[in-house]
Amino acid sequence: MTAPFSQFAILAPVPLEHLQSGKLIADAEGFVAFGSRKWELFRKVDELRNGAAVPVLIYPSHEDVPAKDSFIVSWFGLYVGAQETGNGAHPLGMKHRPPTTGQYGADNKGHWAVFWHVKDLAELPHSQKMPISAVQTVKGGWRKDKPPRGPELVAMPSTINFPV
Repeated sequence: MTAPFSQFAILAPVPLEHLQSGKLIADAEGFVAFGSRKWELFRKVDELRNGAAVPVLIYPSHEDVPAKDSFIVSWFGLYVGAQETGNGAHPLGMKHRPPTTGQYGADNKGHWAVFWHVKDLAELPHSQKMPISAVQTVKGGWRKDKPPRGPELVAMPSTINFPV
């Protein structure tokens, strides 16, 4: 991938309940930690970002429903780092995890390979929400013929006023 920081973002699905409870954690603790199995992606992002925060475009995911191009990017935040895990749990326990993840046994014990940290988590204004099909690809990132089921690299939309 050759896109400079200012031209890429992370597109990610997160269940709505975790976004809502995660916002409270991000506000109180400085960031919220979401889980993923895509540790390679976050290593790549960390190399590219050179310590800078990276915009995150989030669409509420729906359990047991295949991702669709019509899903709506309706949340945003700033990616500020990741923590890989050997045991599938965040090393700081639930301090930075959305409280709603506590109701899912595997969500905090053994399921995730990496926890990606997001600060300034907020819902987008209605005028800036967009279907994921409107988000452009970048080389080495999301393929539009297969909507993502996890975080992916994308081009930063010019229509979103992002506080970077």
